[in-house]
Parts: sequence; structure tokens; C-alpha cells
Amino acid sequence: MNDTMYHRGPDDSGVEIYEGTGGYRIGFAQRRLAILDLSPLGHQPMHSHNGRVSIVYNGEIYNFLELKEELTDYPFKSSCDTEVIIAAYLKWGIDMVDHINGMFAMAIFDRETGDVYLIRDRIGKKPLYYWLDGENIVFASELKPIMKCPGFKGEIRRQIIPRYLYNQYIAAPETIFTDVYKLEAGGILKFNSGNLKKWKYWDIKKVYQEMSRDKVGSYEEAKEGLKARLQKAVVSRMIADVPLGTFLSGGYDSSLVTAMAQEFSNEPVKTFSIGFDVPQFNEAEHAKKVSEYLGTDHTEIYISEREMFDLVNSIPQYYDEPFADSSQIPSMLVSKLAKKDVTVALSGDGGDEFFCGYNVYDNVWQAQMLDIPGAIVNGIGQIPFGSGKLLDKMPFRVRVVAGNRDPETKTQLVSEGYVRSSHAFISGRQELDMPVSAMEYLNTDFNLGINEAPVLYPTESLYGVGNFQVRRMLLDMDTYLPDDILVKMDRASMKYSLENRCPILDKEVMEYSFRIPHKFKYYHGDKKHILKDIAYDYIPREMLDRPKTGFGVPLDNWMRGPLKEALLDYSESSYLKKQGIFDVNFVSRFINDYVVKGDGGPATGANFSKVAWSFFAFQQWYNYYME
Repeated sequence: MNDTMYHRGPDDSGVEIYEGTGGYRIGFAQRRLAILDLSPLGHQPMHSHNGRVSIVYNGEIYNFLELKEELTDYPFKSSCDTEVIIAAYLKWGIDMVDHINGMFAMAIFDRETGDVYLIRDRIGKKPLYYWLDGENIVFASELKPIMKCPGFKGEIRRQIIPRYLYNQYIAAPETIFTDVYKLEAGGILKFNSGNLKKWKYWDIKKVYQEMSRDKVGSYEEAKEGLKARLQKAVVSRMIADVPLGTFLSGGYDSSLVTAMAQEFSNEPVKTFSIGFDVPQFNEAEHAKKVSEYLGTDHTEIYISEREMFDLVNSIPQYYDEPFADSSQIPSMLVSKLAKKDVTVALSGDGGDEFFCGYNVYDNVWQAQMLDIPGAIVNGIGQIPFGSGKLLDKMPFRVRVVAGNRDPETKTQLVSEGYVRSSHAFISGRQELDMPVSAMEYLNTDFNLGINEAPVLYPTESLYGVGNFQVRRMLLDMDTYLPDDILVKMDRASMKYSLENRCPILDKEVMEYSFRIPHKFKYYHGDKKHILKDIAYDYIPREMLDRPKTGFGVPLDNWMRGPLKEALLDYSESSYLKKQGIFDVNFVSRFINDYVVKGDGGPATGANFSKVAWSFFAFQQWYNYYME
């Protein structure tokens, strides 16, 4: 089980089994990627000096040196952060999580109480899965070790597939397998003799509500306060006993992180970027200009479509749960490039979610402005017209706003065709049942007591926020950020045994961002206004100001070209019947229409590449692991 994760830790490994309470035996294992204290003193499992506590742990505690000064009673043997966690636990018990600041997934065994704790960092930088097998529990950083555990059946959880097809990822606590879950970001699970208790020590909703009550008064104060916290976060993430660098795309977030790293470095910071031959997607030339201005030691490489395509078959090996965010491919390529020179790379992840950077936040703002007129149009649109109703004849954008009536999903503006098609992959029906309420959804067994998990998240009222932009940002922090963005970067970087650190996701930065008035983030249509303003302190405005461009993998060309035969094989009726997962008639017709006719099949004229790619990624995963 441990060696399935060799790529996450090629430097050392440890496996130990202990006697627990109530007749239980406890097995701890770890693969080590040595970052701090490269000596054998950093070996895991690690034990306290008195033998009471054992730990296995993945991640970094960025304030470990400060904590070490508080924990002078403990007889430290090493200079690594793992031992500081043990000392903190002996002093504060499980409340030590309130003292540590970092990214982590850890398991702690306390022989005095018989408790085994599983703990995950606040925003979900590091993954942590667990399988409940009757009265036993099996946990790991990835699904691969759990799949290798004797007795694991690997039953597919069909209910969440429509949500996966629509969102392209599976959000915590759900996983693709029955009885297997992700520990939520900011979560603690306590296991003792078959008894399990789970809670959150850091919850986006509660932290936002608490911090936002103490808003920063002036823009200048907010800017200086944020800048100081970002600087501190960058400096703490530069502590390593191995070579370190940054990913540099030339955008605001990565450029700001790089500029701050250069500010506090005694030598040129190593920076890495990849370029593409497609001009509208290529940011390498912008990254190079920023690098030259800052004086970094820059490495860039131009990637061909062929090099991207060659990675497609290796995706399920490292993303061991269905995952279809195609930007995983360039993420893997830039990680591969960086690993040649460094073992740690800083990135700008988190800037969009915490400071209002995505283009969807413009759409959400417009939707709120048009919400009342939309309700009126929706009412008029119910009038019969021809074979349907008047609303069906209106333009797509009008239908989206007019049909956006559910108070629980107001900020999740959707294409109805995508929603219906995602559900029909399982049910075969394109008529949707009434959505469950937020409380019904949350009170089900791990969100799945219903026939199908809804593709949207019917939970927006729980944030208690009227501003649609803020509400959507909080929802993205709870779902899209930990379960798509951070999964993408964790697996892409760890594929090459590279550690990725994100200063913007520092505890102090995140909490301070909630104190900054929203108008400082979204200022007269200018997204990420305050973060950009800090970046301008380091880099000329004209180098950074340009439209936001994400890299788009040519999925349509691939699936109607070199991947066409594989996609058709995966959707062939006999194969689908053998799988017993999808609705055979709907899926085979949908994919055939998509590939052959070049349209969306049952929803003629729409581009359904997103659903088709999600389906392909699922089948590729299924073929690799389940066949």
C-alpha cells in the first residue's frame, strides 16, 4: 500500500504496526519527500520522546520555528517540523491545530487515550482519504493505497457521477467509491475502538462571518495589512533545505509571489514557465518580461500539442479518482520542468477565489443586477407558445437569468442542457426531479441519501451573504478550490516529487482577506483590485495589465481526432452494458452524435465537449483501475 505512493516520497519510507485499544491494531506508513532536516532524524513514523505519541504526516508547518520557541520544554532531536507537531500535541492536545499554520494531512496515535486522529489543513492543500470498512478505518493521501488494501471491493458510487460529469471533479466528502470519503478541508476525524467522530476546526462559513464583522476601515490600511501578511507568508514558505523556485505565468498572482520571493532572496530566484505556439493562450512571453524586470533565474520551455497529448494516458495513474480539468496537463508539464532544478515551487493559487478574480464573478454581478427583471421575464415566459412555452424561444442568456429562481443556487449560473445531459448519463431521462433543499441535502448520509447528488450545490443560504459575488467566492473556496484547483496542482507536482506551496492560502492571509471590504476587491468592475495594486508596487502596470487568459487544451480536436476511436469504444453499447454504470441508450447516442455529427447529440447545436471529456476521463480511469 505504501509503495503505491513512491512518487509522493522517493527519499525514505517507514512502516510500523502498533497495538491499540479494544483489540485494534494500528498500522502507520509513510513515503518521505525530504524538505527539512534531510537526515534520518526526519524519518517517519516519528514518535514522541516518551513514546506516547506516533505520527505520520505529509506537508509543511510554516510557523514551526516560532512554535519551537514556545515549546522549549520538549527535548527536540531533529530540526524538522514533524517533531514540532508532536511537541505541540503533547502541550495542547488536539487543540494544537489552532496553533499550527501550514498545509498538511496527518495521522496521530495517542497511546494514552487510544485515539487516532486524522487532520487536514484549513483549505485542503493536502489530500486525505479514508475507507470505513465496518468497524475498521483505512486512510491514505491517495486512493491507490486504499485500493490495494485486502478486502477492498471498489464499488462505484453511481449517485455522484452526474455531478462529476458536470463539474469535472468530485467534491469532498464524496469520492468515486462507496464507503470511501475525503476528509473535508479544515476537518478532524477521531477514531477509537470502532467509534468515529468528525468535526471542523476551521470552517469557511464561520470564519468569514466572524472575521467580516471586523472590517478594515480604510483602503490604505487594508493594502498595507495585506501586503505585510503576504510578505510574511512568502518568507515562511522559502524555508527549505532543498532548492526552491516559483511558477511564473506572468499573471498578477504568480508575478506578485515571485516578486516578493525575489525581494527576500540573496540570489536570483529560479522561475519556471511553459509556452505554447497558440498566441491567444501563450503567456510565456509575458512571464519572460516579468522575469527580466525582477532579475530572476528564468527557465522556459515551449510545449507542442503532441507533448500535451502524450500525457493523456498517464492521467489516471496519478489522478487516481476521475478528474477532468484539462489544465492538469500543462500543470504536469511545468512541474516536470521545475523538478529538474528544484524540489519546492511557490505558486499563486488562491488569488482568484479570495480576491474576486474569475470572469464568472462578472457574470454573477450582472445576474444579481438582473434578478428582479429575470423573475418577471420568467413569469411571462411560462405562457404557452407553439409546442412549448415562450421562455424556450428566448435567447440563451435571457433563459439563464430568467430561470435562475432557486435561492440555494443563485450564483451557479448554468446551461440547462448541460445539467440535463449530466443527469441523463445515469438515468437516461432529461427531465429533472425537484431539487432538494440545502438542509435536506446536508442531512443525508454524507450528502448521498438521495437517488442522485444534484449537479449544483444547493447550499448557498448557509453562507448568510446577500452579495452574489461574495457568496460565489465562498462557495468556490468550499468546493472548486480544494477539490479542483488544489487537487490538480497536488497530483501534478507530486507526480514529479515536487512540493507546491501557496502563500496566498496562508491562514493569516485568508482570514485577513475576509476583513477587507468587498469593494476593495471588486472596484468598479476591476477584479482583484487590491491585489493588483500591491503587484504594481513591484512590477510596472503595463507589464501586467491584459485580459485574463487560461490555457485551453484542444479537447474537441482530440476527441474528434486521435481520441475518437477510444471514445467510441468506451461508449459502445456492449461495453456500457458490461460496466453497468451508465444508461446505455442515452450515452451511446450522445457520444456518437458528439463525435460523428460534431454537435451535442440530444441537445443539437450545443458544444458538449466538457461532458464528453469528463466521460472520457472517467472511462480512462475505469479502464486503468477497475479493469
